Amino acid sequence: MEFRIDSGLLTEAVAWAARVLPVRSPVPVLGGLLLEAADGGLRVSGLDYEASARIEVEADTLRDGRALVLGRRLLDICKVLPAGPVACAVDGARLSVTGGDARFGLSLLPLDDYPAPPALPALRGTVDADAFAAAVGHVAVAAGRDDALPVLTGIRLGLDGTTMTLAATDRYRYAVRTLEWRPERAPGAPGQPGAEAADVVVPARRLTEIARSLAGTGPLRLALDHGSIGFESEGMRTTTRLLDGRLPRHDKLFALGEHAVAVTGRAPLVEAVKRVAVVAEGDSPVQLTFDGTGVHLQAGYEDDVASQRLPAALTGAESLTVAFNPGYLLDALSSFDAAELHLQLLGPGQRALVTDGEGGSHRHLLMSVKPLV
Repeated sequence: MEFRIDSGLLTEAVAWAARVLPVRSPVPVLGGLLLEAADGGLRVSGLDYEASARIEVEADTLRDGRALVLGRRLLDICKVLPAGPVACAVDGARLSVTGGDARFGLSLLPLDDYPAPPALPALRGTVDADAFAAAVGHVAVAAGRDDALPVLTGIRLGLDGTTMTLAATDRYRYAVRTLEWRPERAPGAPGQPGAEAADVVVPARRLTEIARSLAGTGPLRLALDHGSIGFESEGMRTTTRLLDGRLPRHDKLFALGEHAVAVTGRAPLVEAVKRVAVVAEGDSPVQLTFDGTGVHLQAGYEDDVASQRLPAALTGAESLTVAFNPGYLLDALSSFDAAELHLQLLGPGQRALVTDGEGGSHRHLLMSVKPLV
């Protein structure tokens, strides 16, 4: 195998495929990246037991072939290569990498021990890569971090007609985002066959990495079967295994019944929460008191206190006081892109729903806590 390629292009391809490599693995070949040169292109592939990644880029292929090398070592080499053309060739039991006056040699791993990459599941449809990346980022903040409850560390991905629903919860908050997508088969009329619905849970960390890495690539093809999900765009293909189980449904939780609604600017509220939360230690909450013309934020006890007032409108009540864990509140507020937020409030110690407007596509449910004394 022998090929020539720009150092920047090689580094990007190796970095993209190396995302799925395990940090530690009892199977040494799983720490490898498979390089395949043929027909004027280079394919770089990596996998572990949970995920796979493959990317194809242009290269000047002088001799077709395949080589398996330690992925993270190759990435380290790529990062220090001089800018410009790079020549790579298999020389005996090594892969030589030459850029400018620098030359590296990497031992080859046994190709026969490397498992076959998983096939891409059945194509379900396409979604805009940028919209998808934004939506994943909106809900990922609410995903759990406790591996003792694996399903809560995932993001629900639901497909129903032309609507995709992403949702995540750690039992203390619940984020939901809807967006349009284009199913491979058009939804049928009532009683007629159409696009298949789906309801799966994808590991949040993996899905966030995938969405970020594919942002800006245009139409993103989504593939899905009973055990894995895949994405493909612009010469890049990746798969990851699904989590077992289902997230609790959010429909009833989000139905607040009779409630008050406060409307205020997102950016000023985020900055104010950050400011007053400086004195909120431990479980100390940030308190918000709405009185119809503004909202008074307060945090701290006794000598260490902070407060700030912002403009806000309130309907459904003359005044209302709620308090939140400052970290959860900031996660929720910062996940929105809208200039103005609507806070649907039941009262102290009850559910509160943050939205990007009436009938908005992004909703984040929080539990309020006991207000400051």
